[in-house]
Amino acid sequence: MTTQTHDSRSPLTWTTLSIVYVVWGSTYLGIHYVVQTMPPLISAGLRFIVAAAVLAAVLAILRGPSVLRVPWRRLGTAALVGLLLLTGGNGMVGIAEQHISSGLAALLVASVPLWLVLFRVATGDRPPVATVAGVLVGFGGLALLTLTRGGGSGDVTGVAVILIASLSWSIGSFLSSRLPMPENPFAASVYEMAAGGVALLAAGFGRGETLHLGEVSRASWLGLAYLIVFGSLVAFTSYVWLLGNAPISLVGTYAYVNPAVAVLLGVAFAGEHASWAILAGGLIIILGVGLVVSTERRPRTDAEPGPAAGVEAAAAEPAAQEPPR
Repeated sequence: MTTQTHDSRSPLTWTTLSIVYVVWGSTYLGIHYVVQTMPPLISAGLRFIVAAAVLAAVLAILRGPSVLRVPWRRLGTAALVGLLLLTGGNGMVGIAEQHISSGLAALLVASVPLWLVLFRVATGDRPPVATVAGVLVGFGGLALLTLTRGGGSGDVTGVAVILIASLSWSIGSFLSSRLPMPENPFAASVYEMAAGGVALLAAGFGRGETLHLGEVSRASWLGLAYLIVFGSLVAFTSYVWLLGNAPISLVGTYAYVNPAVAVLLGVAFAGEHASWAILAGGLIIILGVGLVVSTERRPRTDAEPGPAAGVEAAAAEPAAQEPPR
């Protein structure tokens, strides 16, 4: 089976990446409203199960039921990635936001690109110096924002949980580009969201969570609807597509832009104050994104391997190493 990695400079890549940049930045505010009157794991489980069912129905109508038929091995790896991304990653964000602000949660999740680069190095890839520098610069902006704004908006438990969530998400993202996944990225999203949603419900009921419909506020229902439609159906499927069609370091830059979006939304809708430190940290984060993006956009030459060498090499190897499609 032939695979093809899209040019990271293509309009489709940048359109899809822009969706992930903006929409996922807004989901932190959505989660903030949801967990005010709904339990975090059960609400996240409902979010992904409903989104999986809707996406499966749309695929079956538009492409036929056969699009959802995948080999058991690929189904298993999709489920594994879903558990890492959604149960260990997204579910933990909901728990963390019971202890820390949505803005701080988004800022701490910006550690994802650093983990991704470390994983690349551990597997023998050698990212360009500019890519590593961009990650470190962006992480410096994250540290500045966290130190100046997060001190009064959370506790140690919330910080620890969100860092565990970031690590789980990073592992899932990295493995999805190395393991055999369903060829159709939307079918992959269905099984990832279904597996993650079921596991979230099981974990929620296991930890004693209960959902009292009469106590759920309108804001929580609207937040959940937004997360289902935009956070899951639109942004998550875009992210899955990017993992199979763009350099992993370029995809990881969303974690730098999301915090900026989350901070701006906090100022606009939650009455938060944008201090000089927040503005300075945001500028540093944007600089880090610029370094990584400019490096990842450079086309490869025979004499100089590009930063996506690890992902592109995987695409040239046997089917067991193909990126998801």
